[in-house]
Amino acid sequence: MAIIERNEKSSKTARRGRGWLAVWGPGLLVMLADTDAGCLITAAQSGAQWGYTMVLPQLVLIPVLFMAQEMTVRLGIVTQEGHGTLIRQYFGRGWAWLAAATLGISAVGALLTEFIGIAGVGELFGVSKWITIPIATAFLVGIAFLGEYRRVEKIGVIVGLAEFAFVIAMVMAKPQLGDLMRGLVTVPWQSSSYIYLVAANVGAVIMPWMLFYQQGAVVDKHLTPADIPQERRDTAVGTLITQAIMIVFIVTFAATVGKHGGSGAFATVGQMAGALAPYLGRLPAYLLIGTSLLGGSLVAALVVALAGTWGLTEVLGWPHSLNEPFNRKSAGFYLIYIGAHVIGAVLVLANIQLVDLAVTVEVINALLVPIVLGFLLLLEAKALPDKYRMHGWYRVIATTLCLLVMAFGLYMVGPMTHLW
Repeated sequence: MAIIERNEKSSKTARRGRGWLAVWGPGLLVMLADTDAGCLITAAQSGAQWGYTMVLPQLVLIPVLFMAQEMTVRLGIVTQEGHGTLIRQYFGRGWAWLAAATLGISAVGALLTEFIGIAGVGELFGVSKWITIPIATAFLVGIAFLGEYRRVEKIGVIVGLAEFAFVIAMVMAKPQLGDLMRGLVTVPWQSSSYIYLVAANVGAVIMPWMLFYQQGAVVDKHLTPADIPQERRDTAVGTLITQAIMIVFIVTFAATVGKHGGSGAFATVGQMAGALAPYLGRLPAYLLIGTSLLGGSLVAALVVALAGTWGLTEVLGWPHSLNEPFNRKSAGFYLIYIGAHVIGAVLVLANIQLVDLAVTVEVINALLVPIVLGFLLLLEAKALPDKYRMHGWYRVIATTLCLLVMAFGLYMVGPMTHLW
């Protein structure tokens, strides 16, 4: 509480009305990372199998995503502590270790997905993964040594904006407005496969590493309570962008593969590009799929590794800032960050059978979402002074939506465990 009071006092003397460029970034970056290779493949499969009916769930998920991430904004800015640190302070080291351990496993699993996506993009153009993976790893590791969080953030946002290349594909696909409107009012709730796919999307929209990342990012960026309104806007715009990208993928595949009854069982980047090639042309399909997935995979790998590193070092009580240069004091932070990328790269290069591992990671993610969201709601009520907490209808709606996401996360465990 003393930390909160000090930050409230310091915010009164902070420079008010800062330009949005000085504050925005954490929300945009974490949301661009949310549309990673795995999510985009899921969106493509959703559009190919269920057409425009999968657009409505993406619209419904917008407030859920915003409200969860907005809580991390207030928690980070007001307390100036990361998510793992607050869990340790308010619930004890045991619960903090549980959150950190599952976050670490989830982060490594997500990194595997990103590196597989990067390798897949290279293979579209005949470039071996033995070239693309080492180059991507060196790039991602090198970014962390730029000496300042803000520089890392700018590069991440620029790379992530490559995802917008796929808007061109949607225009080329020529979706029909009438088909889209009919899809928005069609909900095939009697189909178990449709409900399962919706549950998968809901369970994935609030990634545990997203909460850890944005809370750590606003602390590393030295934002103050006076910046909360701007950072909320940053988060809101980022939310709209990430869901718009998902919708663009769904609509594109609905207007092409889905409309002509093609298969939507995509497991690789090559399968996605190959499915679009008959409708867009081989080269445009490969370029647009490759550009958007490469941007999403790179920015997600950066954010996931930072989130996992922040979460683990916060629980350990180690220094954990990108603003601190590499030295004896900060070595643990940088070594964990480097290690996360190296482990992901080595596993992909070793060509290990990752099917069972991927299912295991999904089970862990499904279990982790209720745990992390539960901690988020509790911390919002305990770690913040009353004036920074949720009130009224906003509190009711946000709490209800989070509880629904937690329920979907638990729902996912049964079917996934059966497959596992």
